[in-house]
Amino acid sequence: MKVGLVRHLKVTQGYPKKFISAEELQRWEKDYNESNVEEKEINLSQVNWEKCFSSDLPRARITAERCFDGTIIYLEELREVALSPFFQKKIRLPLLVHILFIKFAWLFNHKSQLEKKRDVLKRVNKALDIALQSGGNVLIISHGGIMIYMSKELQKRGFRGPYFRRPENGVLYTFVK
Repeated sequence: MKVGLVRHLKVTQGYPKKFISAEELQRWEKDYNESNVEEKEINLSQVNWEKCFSSDLPRARITAERCFDGTIIYLEELREVALSPFFQKKIRLPLLVHILFIKFAWLFNHKSQLEKKRDVLKRVNKALDIALQSGGNVLIISHGGIMIYMSKELQKRGFRGPYFRRPENGVLYTFVK
């Protein structure tokens, strides 16, 4: 059995170049989530992918529809972790600084975060349970952060596959059992 993980294609929505407030960060995230994607050929390694599961966010949906011809099952569980700004005041910071604070807050289960790490792991495992129960070779289109956790969970379930820190957009990572 093979599981293919693909991060959605690169989005056309750029990153903020200036300092932004928490409110502007949330507005940017909304635009990013609804953004279109750049065209790119996805090499699916000539594997007969029998089922395809995808995040229901537009950038993942579009990617799935461009690379898989059959029926696609959209799962909310495959969505990226939402950004919950650490600073709620009008403090203006570069995007990278906001994200670093959010990541540390999330890793340490800070009260500013809407979704806890254990909840993300539960939904990743639920999505994998659904996908793996379908049998055969499974293609999963998702997001970078979620893919990192999926790869770890697949390895715990006896799959072998590549290690990645930050998966590339539109690249197939194959896990085999």
